[in-house]
Amino acid sequence: MQRMAMARTVAHNTGSLPCSSTEMAPKLPCNHRPKAGTSQRATAPPVSVVIPALNAQATLLATLESVFAQDYTGVVEVIVAVGAPDPGETAELVRKRFPDVTLVPNPDQTTPSALNRAIKAAKHEIIVRCDAHAVLPRHYISRAVATMVRTGAANVGGRQNPVGATAFGRAVALATSTPLGVGDARYRLDGAEGPADTVYLGTFRRDPLEAIGGFDNAFLRNQDYELNWRLREAGETVWFDPGLVVDYRPRDTFGALARQYFDYGVWKWAMLAKHPRSWRLRQLAAPALVLGLACSALLGTAAGVAGPAVGPALLALATVCPVGYILLVLVGSSVVGVHRRCTAAVLMPLALVTMHVAWGVGFLVSRRVRRTIEGAPSAD
Repeated sequence: MQRMAMARTVAHNTGSLPCSSTEMAPKLPCNHRPKAGTSQRATAPPVSVVIPALNAQATLLATLESVFAQDYTGVVEVIVAVGAPDPGETAELVRKRFPDVTLVPNPDQTTPSALNRAIKAAKHEIIVRCDAHAVLPRHYISRAVATMVRTGAANVGGRQNPVGATAFGRAVALATSTPLGVGDARYRLDGAEGPADTVYLGTFRRDPLEAIGGFDNAFLRNQDYELNWRLREAGETVWFDPGLVVDYRPRDTFGALARQYFDYGVWKWAMLAKHPRSWRLRQLAAPALVLGLACSALLGTAAGVAGPAVGPALLALATVCPVGYILLVLVGSSVVGVHRRCTAAVLMPLALVTMHVAWGVGFLVSRRVRRTIEGAPSAD
């Protein structure tokens, strides 16, 4: 595949920014409004694509290929913040294939630090976030910028489309794309377009992003939700566009999934500790499940040592939570499997139990993390 030039400026022939299915309003954000008396032919605003890379040698080149292949007609620059244990290896890999990419060292080796360093090095007013494990569809930047222009939002993002490579990975993909697994999180489901709590990845206007101090370096996970919360608190709009769909590779082993969702629970508690008003009802489901299962275990133990008068009653009570939960998971997984005609649904109950229990335990044992977050410096 012939490599496209990274920086290019091409004038529109239609008088509007390219968009596969979205009509733009004439209003332009930032400094891109045409001056009076000039031609109605608009030029697509330049953008900077920022990519945090940590241990991503196996996927980063495919990510960069997808950025090079965008149909966007404006100037595009790419900044990769490298935080791999061997950054020289990653840098050399990128330089050989994509010499126009700007490489920024990230010695902290965390995602928020990488994003902040890449944004600081970026030249342009529109910042497109991309992960080193993602592959952007060809129209992604065009549509994101067009939606930003149309809505005036500070951040525009879309839906995460999980695509599993193994049987368990496909089961995780099913689980993370249904309300049974993720509640009403719109960026994981195919929701309606409009203002949202948070979105997947994101295309940002630089001024409001810098005004709130960028990403908080203290949040090793959940940094997107935390940043979008601060944007909305500052009066800005976070806009969900379901047409912005990016494939995502879910964890494909039990252990990796458990670690991921344990971390999600830990950092969600940190988020709620720092921004108490940000809580949502769905965030209590997993902790409530873990507490219910713990109570059932205690009741079962008590039934074993109690006399015949109360033992059977305690044992029956102990089975309510686990039996009810398992039935819900089995029936829900069966319905999803039949509806989507996917045999991987056989493993979906294991994926759901892992996600729910790991998330709930992480949430409940994260008080030390709460104290760390409250005392940690923010990104500004």
